[in-house]
Amino acid sequence: QVQLVESGGGLVQAGGSLRLSCAASGTIFSFNAMGWYRQAPGKQRELVAVISRGGSTNYADSVKGRFTISRDNAKKTVYLQMNSLKPEDTAVYYCNLDGVLTTTGIREYWGQGTQVTVSS
Repeated sequence: QVQLVESGGGLVQAGGSLRLSCAASGTIFSFNAMGWYRQAPGKQRELVAVISRGGSTNYADSVKGRFTISRDNAKKTVYLQMNSLKPEDTAVYYCNLDGVLTTTGIREYWGQGTQVTVSS
């Protein structure tokens, strides 16, 4: 059974930084893209950043230049370094692992979410 465990969320003042981590465990033969999404109260879940297996990255316009996504394939871990945080970054952040090949087939997996709150 595959599990994604997130850590690193919390409360920070505007202008501060946080680093989120998401580690996958279980019998995983291979996987493709890893990403971070977020969902603010009353809003739909949105893509924050995604990184391909080869390291190509894509960011939401709202976080470009402030957030950096990275991954460690050997550790099956994805990171999100968040700098210059703004109150509008407040949301529950979810990690996503796409194209995960296990004994039962290929599917995507989601973490349980970690709260990020930025105070003004």
